[in-house]
Amino acid sequence: MPDLASLRFKNRMYYVLLAAAGLVALAGLYAVHMMETHGHIISGMNNQIVWGMPHVFAIFLIVAASGVLNVASIGSVFGKAIYKARAPLASLLSIAMLAGGLTVLMLDLGRPDRIIVAATNFNPTSVFAWNVVLYSGMFSLVVVYLWTMMERRMNPWNKAAGLAVFVWRFVLTTGTGLIFAFLTARQAYGSALLPPMFIVLSFAWGLAVFHVVQANIYAWNEKALDPDILRRKKNLLGVFVVGSLYMVATYHFTNLYFAHQSGFEHFILRDGGIYPALFWWGYVVLGNLLPLLLIYVPGLGKSKCVMLASMLVIAGAFALLYVFIIGGQAYPLSIFPGYQASSSFADGQIGSYQPSMYEVMLGLGGLAIAFIITTVSVRVLNFMPQDKPYISD
Repeated sequence: MPDLASLRFKNRMYYVLLAAAGLVALAGLYAVHMMETHGHIISGMNNQIVWGMPHVFAIFLIVAASGVLNVASIGSVFGKAIYKARAPLASLLSIAMLAGGLTVLMLDLGRPDRIIVAATNFNPTSVFAWNVVLYSGMFSLVVVYLWTMMERRMNPWNKAAGLAVFVWRFVLTTGTGLIFAFLTARQAYGSALLPPMFIVLSFAWGLAVFHVVQANIYAWNEKALDPDILRRKKNLLGVFVVGSLYMVATYHFTNLYFAHQSGFEHFILRDGGIYPALFWWGYVVLGNLLPLLLIYVPGLGKSKCVMLASMLVIAGAFALLYVFIIGGQAYPLSIFPGYQASSSFADGQIGSYQPSMYEVMLGLGGLAIAFIITTVSVRVLNFMPQDKPYISD
């Protein structure tokens, strides 16, 4: 049992961490104020690259919010006890990250008040309008799902709620992928592989986030995770990392097969400067190969190695999204295949982009919001996994 001095120290540290996260969130709001007052000209975004660094943060948070629910689904839908014990924490993380990601998206609109127009004038032909329904539905279903887990008289409805969340999160991640798949005005997008690719990516990213949060909760409470549970969860992370790497490779190999996409692939994979470096070193090596070594090499796979592997998977996710979102916009659309096109509107030119501190502040503000929701909820309610934790010697 921790002594009184240790409890007081942890209590002070809790409020210090909460205050620091609050300052980061306020910095994000300040960035929004500056961009709304001075316009997006103070950001690195321009007429060609209209989705910048905030979208990298937002898409990661939204995709990971869907993927982290895989932990809950394995428990509620498929009846695996060790995952069912972690379903409340996974659901909380989903709500927190979805809130943080959507906050970044809404505040990056330039006119956040225009969200009211999108909500009250539904356009069934717009994939963005579909996502308004999908995000709202996800919030509602996960809240109901949490209710069925934490209220005893609602327990009989738990499996039905878990199945609804299981289906809805697939639909939501498909909708996120369709935002890009239906966007034919960019050379990088317009592929039917994007929705399933985002679904598989969500598995790895969500489980990596869950590992990091769970490890910190156990460390804060001076407890250790049972080695058997750690082994099963780290092996699952390895399977998801392999699956995500396979889907990304399939996406690029498919593009390379088509002659009109070869220029874009050479740009992303070889000639694009920062983009090939981020893809190969950031995503492939640091975000996939090194985590797989930490997970599967004999003698490794311990708690600290799994924690490091999960953090590297998250870092690789940001690298991939930067390449996919920013690099996909930087490469010009081939309007007339086989011909060169140029005009005063920058047709045929590689777009330039340099993230501004305001964009980074806004993105970090979304992470801070997710952190605040998670830490406050874990302190106020009991989201600690309910299996018997392993006590190390």
